[in-house]
Amino acid sequence: MKFARLIALLLWPLAVHAQDVEVAPEAATGRAERAVASASRHMVVAAHPLAAEAGRQILRQGGSAVDAAMAAALVLGLVEPQSSGLGGGGFLLHFAAKDAAVTSYDGRETAPMAAKPDRFLGPDGQPVAFFDAVVGGRSVGVPGMVRLLELAHRKHGRLAWAQLFEPALRLAEDGFPVSDRLHSLLADDSYLRRNPAAAELYYPGGKPVAVGSILRNRAYSDTLRLLAGQGADAFYRGAVAAALVRAAGSDLTQADLAAYRAVERPALCRPYRVWLICGMGPPSSGGVAVAQILAILEPLDMGDFAHVFSEAGRLAYADRARYLADSDFVAVPVAGLLDRDYLRARAALIGERSMGMAPAGEIGPAWGQPQGPDVPGTTHLSVVDGDGNGVALTASIENSFGARILVGGMLLNNQLTDFSFRPEQGGRPVANRVEGGKRPLSAMAPTVVLDRDRRLVAVLGSPGGSFIINYVAKTLIGLLDWHLDPQAAVDLPNLGSRNGPTVLEAGTPAEALRPALESRGHQVRVTDLTSGLHAIVVTPIGLLGGADSRREGAAAGD
Repeated sequence: MKFARLIALLLWPLAVHAQDVEVAPEAATGRAERAVASASRHMVVAAHPLAAEAGRQILRQGGSAVDAAMAAALVLGLVEPQSSGLGGGGFLLHFAAKDAAVTSYDGRETAPMAAKPDRFLGPDGQPVAFFDAVVGGRSVGVPGMVRLLELAHRKHGRLAWAQLFEPALRLAEDGFPVSDRLHSLLADDSYLRRNPAAAELYYPGGKPVAVGSILRNRAYSDTLRLLAGQGADAFYRGAVAAALVRAAGSDLTQADLAAYRAVERPALCRPYRVWLICGMGPPSSGGVAVAQILAILEPLDMGDFAHVFSEAGRLAYADRARYLADSDFVAVPVAGLLDRDYLRARAALIGERSMGMAPAGEIGPAWGQPQGPDVPGTTHLSVVDGDGNGVALTASIENSFGARILVGGMLLNNQLTDFSFRPEQGGRPVANRVEGGKRPLSAMAPTVVLDRDRRLVAVLGSPGGSFIINYVAKTLIGLLDWHLDPQAAVDLPNLGSRNGPTVLEAGTPAEALRPALESRGHQVRVTDLTSGLHAIVVTPIGLLGGADSRREGAAAGD
């Protein structure tokens, strides 16, 4: 196909899973068009320029990709507090150039041991309203971010642990200018200002901090200084843990924090054409669902891209809803879901008209269908260091500003609302139901792409709740099939289906596709689809980076 036609084919849909409650994602705050970035040695692409620069400074000091990712993540918890931080968790994918090996690290939050399956049901046995569940300690899971960084640094770090805190410490103490995006999100939130600590920090005089004003977070610097000096144990035991438990005020205990462990897991790697696509396995659904979408599309004619991509998404999200959960608690049929014959049969279900809502495949236990909201408050950063090592880190506190609890200068997550609110459906238990010690299902999809010789091709990922799967799959097709540079690929209009109405990205040429899609049976909706894709591509002459123009991210490299 000609290049211009390929661009046009990507002006297409995104859909909403029928079981998801309609709540707006982290709000759109405008676009800032960017040119593709380039570097010859190393690069960081992150959700805020100060975070990208912090990572670059660590690389200049001889740090590894993990070192740079850690420094950038600590800064993001300060300058982009609505999306991630020490009070949340995440997933990290690492590529080691020396061994051509990809490893995944699971820092997903866990439910308190006292948590029961009916956690989000009201007295009438029905799911509670979304924000009744989110705001407050009932939604707070045991944070995994600090243990995740500790584990990844122990395995792949090069600089001293304390050195990686220095950029975030300086910014927390000296202050940073408040961005348009942070100000807008603070102004739009009606819950955060009810928390006394958050009101004092973010709403001086009762108003959100002004754009361009210097914001200092000394409580965050105190927490960082303690962790820098005493290590991750200082977060999970002692004064910080006690303060976190008091602030949550739920059934979360200090014993829950002390027992938390980040987990090293095998990366989920599957072929796509001449490449190897590596992602996260359970408790994230990202790796499985992205691999399913690509495998379903591989034998199809992509000249009808909008239709086939959305239908492939329907099939993948149907399986995700039925089968995906924490594999330490339920038997997730990963091998069956990714079996080539199974996926070939699934692809055969795609016809000329939309399925509307696809059935799950018959591949494993007959779990009940989940029900729960999906409101993303997440970040992603990508790093390639001077030795060719790569990191894709997706981190989150779930909803924008999480549970709206500020303690130690950090916001606590509301990740427990990623469990199904209904513990059973149709008389069958739901795989992703609440259980003590369990990790809620995620759609985070940090991704590493290798060539047939297992050389690094790309690292990428995105925030965006369960939309992440489609965002990442779209970008992979743009990069690999259509040879777009990473900036062009991440900026393509978002598209896909979550097995419900087809949603077109507002304010893009995708809106014009409504009549054609409706003529093929698609129920169409138009809305903001605020991805935050950050990608780095390795080329023979250096690195190319793209930061999603929908947010305030940036690429920084040398």
